[in-house]
Amino acid sequence: MLLKFPAWKVALLVGALILGAILCLPNVLPERYLGWLPTNALKLGLDLKGGASILLEVDPDELRANQLKLLSTSVRDELRKQPLIPVAPRDGRKLDPVDKPTALLVKLTNPADAEAAMERIRKLGNPPLGAIGQKPSLEVSQRPDGTIEVKYTVDAFKKQQVDALTSSQEAVHRRVDNSGLVEPDIHKQGDNRISVEVPGLNAEQMTTLVDTLTKAGVLTFNLVDVNSSPANYEPGVERNGRIALPDDSQNGQLQVILTDPIITGSDLANANQGRDERNLPEIQFQLHPSGARKFGKATSENVGKPFAIVLDNRIVSAPKIISPIMTGSGRITGSFTPQEAEQTAVILRSGALPAKLKIAERRVVDASLGADSIKAGVTASVVGVVIVAIFMIAAYGLLGVFAVTALLCNAFMMIGVLSGFGATLTLPGIAGILLTMGMAVDYNVLIFERIREEKRAGRSPVTSVEAGYDHAMTTIIDANVTHLIAALIMFNLGSGPVKGFALTLAIGVLTSIFTAVIVARWIMANWLRFFRPKHIPI
Repeated sequence: MLLKFPAWKVALLVGALILGAILCLPNVLPERYLGWLPTNALKLGLDLKGGASILLEVDPDELRANQLKLLSTSVRDELRKQPLIPVAPRDGRKLDPVDKPTALLVKLTNPADAEAAMERIRKLGNPPLGAIGQKPSLEVSQRPDGTIEVKYTVDAFKKQQVDALTSSQEAVHRRVDNSGLVEPDIHKQGDNRISVEVPGLNAEQMTTLVDTLTKAGVLTFNLVDVNSSPANYEPGVERNGRIALPDDSQNGQLQVILTDPIITGSDLANANQGRDERNLPEIQFQLHPSGARKFGKATSENVGKPFAIVLDNRIVSAPKIISPIMTGSGRITGSFTPQEAEQTAVILRSGALPAKLKIAERRVVDASLGADSIKAGVTASVVGVVIVAIFMIAAYGLLGVFAVTALLCNAFMMIGVLSGFGATLTLPGIAGILLTMGMAVDYNVLIFERIREEKRAGRSPVTSVEAGYDHAMTTIIDANVTHLIAALIMFNLGSGPVKGFALTLAIGVLTSIFTAVIVARWIMANWLRFFRPKHIPI
């Protein structure tokens, strides 16, 4: 059985080796010679290439405040349904990060409406029809003074945190991609953090990226109330459906706007930096069809009135509606620098964050440190392979040469597969490669020692090799199954460098089995077939 390698097996074996060698080529030859290849060289991670590492954190208090603000709109609309349940004018609430409420307070004009109002509000938190096992998301109670208190349940808020982290990760990914940065590594870390690693970024570029990532990006278009005096409003405090905000286009002068927006950032289809007729930076935007219809209707009904373009609770500009705007496109002008206009356009087309992201940690890894890591990793790899090769040849003679040949095949196949996946190579990844190289040699040691025992028992060369491979396979398979299980667990539960190590370990396990068992066995079978030795030199 050992000497019988069918033609289809030989074809698959040789084809796999050739494919691995081809995928490995971009890592050793200049790109200009390999434009026809669908893959590129291995990308280097932050610890090898240098760059910026930013750890972002979703603030749970601000997330809760934002969710309560959205809930207040739903509650107000529900109480306005017929029969109307009037709500007493509420105290102003500052739109300030310091102010982070834990509950929504509703004070009714007529206390007798409390039960009906609470029933309506509870319905907002009921799970959708057909949802099995879901519990209501709102806790509604009444305080001694008659005020209705609305809170999210613990389970509902936990789900909001999970959703917010996922949404924030997607928004961060879009913002990094739209910033023109390549090869970012963005992943969740824990329950409320996002890790962003961008190789090749310097300190100045990191500052710009941090500004881009931490802006909430909440855009609204609101009508300006020209009949209300800013002197009657405290800045940033909502009262009677209106709020006074600073207008950056008028040196921070306050303007009173209606809090109900005409359109929001979700209605935007695209945003780009442009130039106005005076060659000053501006932001050009296009709306989705539904947003264009809402904007067209609002501008048709308010010709001659100004509307405010509000970004993160500051008025960017407040142009007057000269005529209905039905095209679904427009522009935002203001005192932008080209960099600010481009950065704002990136934020707008990437979408708003469910809550502002805070910087938990930021650091720059110098490229020279990465170069030292590469040099050390390459040196360790070369020294390790050379020492292993010397030991194998010294201990097992010609069979050691076969093992070293299979080991080299394993090396280029691993690098080829990693290149094919578009993987990013990190220091833990190099450690994973070295570990699997050692494992591949270990498999050969198991097989060769078994062959040596069979030779001592008086078996012929062919039967000794056959028995050596057959009896060692159970141990090899058991070992590889446990390695794969460990790699899968690390990949699913780990992040960043741990995932890189797990990926190289899993790929290395598979390529090691292929080269140490199948390729080495094929080489040995050909040696036995063509040279027909009388004894095995081991």
